[in-house]
Amino acid sequence: MESVARGGTRWKRFAVVMVPSVAATAAIGVALSQGALAASFSVSGQQFKVTADRLDGTGFVQYGALDSGKSGTHPVTVVGLNEAQITNLCQSVVIPVPVFGDVSMTLNAGRPGGERVKANKLYIDADDLQTNATFNKIDIGTSVDHTTKGPGPSKGDKYLPDSFSQQAESVTFTDVKQRAWATTAGTFKLSGLHMKVAKGKHECY
Repeated sequence: MESVARGGTRWKRFAVVMVPSVAATAAIGVALSQGALAASFSVSGQQFKVTADRLDGTGFVQYGALDSGKSGTHPVTVVGLNEAQITNLCQSVVIPVPVFGDVSMTLNAGRPGGERVKANKLYIDADDLQTNATFNKIDIGTSVDHTTKGPGPSKGDKYLPDSFSQQAESVTFTDVKQRAWATTAGTFKLSGLHMKVAKGKHECY
């Protein structure tokens, strides 16, 4: 695989292109332990799971970073999109409550046949992502400080300057399953929102 690819590119599993980013997050962890970086992005102690039938995005960028909180420091792969439209979004988080047991909060929006979920300046900090992906005009191995096709690094993200990233003019993900520590967006329109809280473990996948 060349470091820079032009034109439409398709992988059956997004993990194929995540391998270099995993190496980048490992390097960030070393730099943090040596005091070269300070981890300041605060996340909760619970991860959450997200699924979607389809995500269409424009202005894609991906790079390695660190999220931190009282639960510790977490290397993540950040996916940034200028614009995104999502079909059949599900988000779930399970919170262990002492004595009472697990409590699950599940959110659904953008169901098939209705208006899609829409977001701009969307960032997803994930440590596990499974999907089928199609990229248009992708560049692999771009310096994170010199990306031009996506929104660029999120303000406050901790990453190694001039480290590995990749970018594309547009991307389509189908059959998305991910485990994340944080999601941020400039705007996030959740059409047909349904939120449910229930005792026990009820996750999106």
